[in-house]
Amino acid sequence: MTNYLLAGGGTAGHVNPLLALADKISELEPDSKIFALGTVEGLESRLVPERGYQLLTVDRLPFPRHLNAATFRFPLRYRAMVAKVSGYLKENRIDVVVGFGGYASAPAYSAAKALSIPVIIHEANALPGLANRWAARTASGVGVAFKNTKLPRATFVGMPLRPEVAKLAEGISMADRVAARAHFGLDESTTTLLVTGGSLGAKRLNETIDAARVVLKNAGIQVLHITGERSELDPVETQDYVRVKYCDRMDLAITAADFAVCRAGSATVSEFAAVGLPAVYVPYPVGNGEQRFNVADLLAASGGLMCLDADFTLEYVQDNLIPLVSNSRKRNQMATAAKTVGVKDGAQRLLNLVHSVLGPSKNNI
Repeated sequence: MTNYLLAGGGTAGHVNPLLALADKISELEPDSKIFALGTVEGLESRLVPERGYQLLTVDRLPFPRHLNAATFRFPLRYRAMVAKVSGYLKENRIDVVVGFGGYASAPAYSAAKALSIPVIIHEANALPGLANRWAARTASGVGVAFKNTKLPRATFVGMPLRPEVAKLAEGISMADRVAARAHFGLDESTTTLLVTGGSLGAKRLNETIDAARVVLKNAGIQVLHITGERSELDPVETQDYVRVKYCDRMDLAITAADFAVCRAGSATVSEFAAVGLPAVYVPYPVGNGEQRFNVADLLAASGGLMCLDADFTLEYVQDNLIPLVSNSRKRNQMATAAKTVGVKDGAQRLLNLVHSVLGPSKNNI
């Protein structure tokens, strides 16, 4: 029996692989204990308990990037967080810490190192985050979701997929597709475009697709549009256009779709590649640009296309997107190419890496 602490959270890109690994451990090691470490503000505060795992919490403490008052308070607050995590590790007799990045990971890495508990890192983005870059130098193992991720001693494991998405990667039948479209009130035989900007949404995608509703309809394309919870667009349900703010059955949304328009977050890229869903990726234009790196291997394999945020306009939909979505031969070619890049068993690969660090005495498989 092994006691695991899985640390990370904040965004779906951190929470989903954490939960995927937790589910794989539960499936294969029913006697092991799994604890998650996160914050009360992140998605993990809802998703982890819903999945049946115990969530331990720490404060959300951003690393100061500019010299100000918070810079001088940071060391003391960080030491307090490390002490709190150390208490969790001792109380629950944790054997190994697996970190996925985010605010909760850094204090977990520090506390585990101080207690000589092995640390395994999983980096979901091609451009690593600060906490994982720092910890990778001394971690017992480093797993990455993309081959072009530059971290020391990295092992390519792919992205741990949610069980429901991993099942789709084994194949989607026509009956599955018909049922999924019926779930959303869509026509069972019409070419279907999925549009999603992630859990918080994407303003450019939302506005452009809303403006393109008529031209998409006239082209014989129906749309499942997930706007994100912050969007000001109201839900809509018509025969050829369904718009929702949030979808808790993304496996059905993927099943219903022939093509997608989306951001290039690590989870989205990994899931669509594994399933073989061709897509136009519109990377998030703000921040350090990691989304452009996430899609690099997929683009090289011709399993997807990239459109810059500023270029995703009504004209792009008319001149580029509609001809592509309407071409079933091209869609199928892209789907096949995407699968050559996708990884279906990322959760098992990551667990194998964890076991290789723990050694035979703690290896339950």
